[in-house]
Amino acid sequence: MRTLTPRIFLATFAMLIAACSAPRPLPKYQTPIARTRIQTVRTTAYTDTESDHLQYTNHNALGGCLQCGAINSAAADWSRWPAGTVFRIQETGELYRVDDYGWALAGTNTIDLYKPSRAAMNAWGVKHVTIENLQWGDPHRSLAVLRPRSGYRHIRRMIDEMEGRMAELEKPVETATPGVMTAPPVLVPIARAEPVPTSRPTITGQVGVTVGNARPGVANNPFFANTPPR
Repeated sequence: MRTLTPRIFLATFAMLIAACSAPRPLPKYQTPIARTRIQTVRTTAYTDTESDHLQYTNHNALGGCLQCGAINSAAADWSRWPAGTVFRIQETGELYRVDDYGWALAGTNTIDLYKPSRAAMNAWGVKHVTIENLQWGDPHRSLAVLRPRSGYRHIRRMIDEMEGRMAELEKPVETATPGVMTAPPVLVPIARAEPVPTSRPTITGQVGVTVGNARPGVANNPFFANTPPR
């Protein structure tokens, strides 16, 4: 059998390294849907035991715990639904709050709904639903969370779009009655998450920032201080 010369071996090795280090492609960009109180959106589902979420355990991008109960957690592109946005799925009556994001969501109109198990995640699958936005999140606070993580391309995409749409994101949204503007209802905050055990190993990557109802002190927590972004 013919053996590889050192030069051919090095060239082959370099090609393998280049292939492995090729940047992960961002999802195909979608034009944002109209920012209205009632929207029809594509939804998917995720859970904290998926392989790509294990390193974050059951925690969201704000540093708190993923919620499942009266109000459930959801992940989305924060330039379309800023962190803290609360919506109701009309078909099921479920309430969700956006407290997470993900690589596959940046630049898309898809919302990822948190489910407590793989069975519940698989049962949901992919559905187009009608949502009623009850409370819009704060884009400025969302930017405060994202900017320290801007070295990642999917986060940079959200930041760029949010900054470009800031005037639009700051405007109140019309109700079903033309010409009438209203503030969203005030909802009861989600209970604060319990402190993370100090024995949890540290993971390197990003700096957490407390926003909205996220647990205070996240930035000083050894678990969240260096967790890589989703």
